[in-house]
This record gives sequence, structure tokens and C-alpha cells, in this order.
Amino acid sequence: MNFAFALAAVLATQVAVVEQPRSFGYVVGDIATQRVLLEEQGHAFTPGTLPAPEPLGNWVERRATRVEHDARGRGWLAVDYQIMNAPQSLRLVTLPAWELRAKSSDARLAVPEWQISVAPLTPEQPFVQVGLGGLRPDRAGPSVDLVPIHRWMTIWLGSALVLSLWWAGWWSWRNWRAASRQPFAKALREIRAVDERSSQAWLALHRAFDATAGQVVQAETLPLMFVRAPRFESQRSAIEAFFAQSSARFFDTAGAAPALSVRALCADLRRIEKRHET
Repeated sequence: MNFAFALAAVLATQVAVVEQPRSFGYVVGDIATQRVLLEEQGHAFTPGTLPAPEPLGNWVERRATRVEHDARGRGWLAVDYQIMNAPQSLRLVTLPAWELRAKSSDARLAVPEWQISVAPLTPEQPFVQVGLGGLRPDRAGPSVDLVPIHRWMTIWLGSALVLSLWWAGWWSWRNWRAASRQPFAKALREIRAVDERSSQAWLALHRAFDATAGQVVQAETLPLMFVRAPRFESQRSAIEAFFAQSSARFFDTAGAAPALSVRALCADLRRIEKRHET
């Protein structure tokens, strides 16, 4: 079936009578007009749709189409092609082949391709003499004084560098001050310098709790510390375990050895303390 349809299409296609444009002497912007006789086997041919304006490759664009009549009353379809680009040297450009379908039948008119030559606007090297060879603008472009731009760039970059150094210095000073003044920061520094199982480590953490609460903190006064420092509420169970094990460590000689990690607890409390630093 496909072969039969293809054969029928071939038989219904007739090579059109075409008045091709001249094949030479075009430059960018010129228009070449192709005229197609609207007759098929001696009978008037009414096209179904006219070719749409569109670019046809890099060199030509199909523009307006119109129907004209000659002195004998025959209809001709005129198709304009405009040259879009200028080559650097003489170039052959092809107007592609296309077909025109009838409005009320399967008849077709086939328009063959056609070649035209397109010339550059000016030779790439119009003169051999030094200084006259290449294309150049009609006038020199305005020059821009770059000295003020460079000066302001230097000022702004210098200011940004000073600001960055100041911010880094302030951040380092703030961390140093916090580490030297905040209770759990001081305790963590002391604990890291000793064995966390030693009495010195446990006492350092006790002093941090006292400084945070503003008084001596014992297991019985823990609720008061949480009222004054509610930010440590998330570690309440660990803090209560610390005080329970501390009581067993220092006052119950028969009690079991504490299993809590003083260093880990102090590090957790320091992270909370750091988030609330002002």
C-alpha cells in the first residue's frame, strides 16, 4: 500500500515551469525572485497553501509570496528570497527545491533547486599597502579612562580586606573571652588538661555549675539552677546523674565508681552555653 501511495504521488507530481532569478551578482540584503507558472498539464493550477515566510539555512530567507498574471492571463506565483549574510569570498548559495500542492486534487508542482552566487560587500584585503589591508571602523571608539576605576577598585578591595581582618579579629577575641570567662568553657579547658576520672575534673564541673547559678549548687538546689538557666533543661537528666554520682563519689566510700563521662557532659553543656553567648 505504501508503495502504491508513493507511486501515485510521483505520478501526480509535475515539474513546474519556473522563471528562475539570475544566478549572479547578489550581495547581502538583495532579493531574488522566483516565478512559478500556475498551470498543470495545460490547465490552471490553484495552490492549496502558499509557501510560508521562513529562513532557509544560513544564507537566504523566503519572504513574501504573491500571485501575478501576465499579458495572456496566466497566473504566476512569485516567491521572494532575501540574502541574509555576507560571505568573506564569492560563494554559491542554493535556493532549495520545494513542492506546491493543488487545492482540490492530489496534483503537485515540483520546483527544482537553483544556485546563485553571493559576493562579499568588500574584499577581505582590499589593498596590499601596509595599513590599508584590513577592514576597520569608520571612527575610533571612545577611550575610557581606567585610572579612576582602578583607584576605586583598590579602595573598595582594601576596605573589604580591612573589614574581613577586623571581623576575624573580633571573632577570635570573642571566642577567647568566652573561653576565659564562661563557666563551662573554663571547666572544659581544665578537664581536658587532666584525667576526667580525677577529683580535679569533677570539682571543675561543680565550680561551673556554681558560677552559672550564682550560688553553690547541690542536688537539692538543682531546680533553682534550672530556673536561672533554663537553657540547660535539655540536659536535666544528665546533670542530675552527675550530682548523684558526685555525691556517691565524695561522700559514700562504699558506693560504686561513677560511670558518667565528665568531659562529654561538660562539652555538651559548653555547646549550649556557646549558643546563648551575647
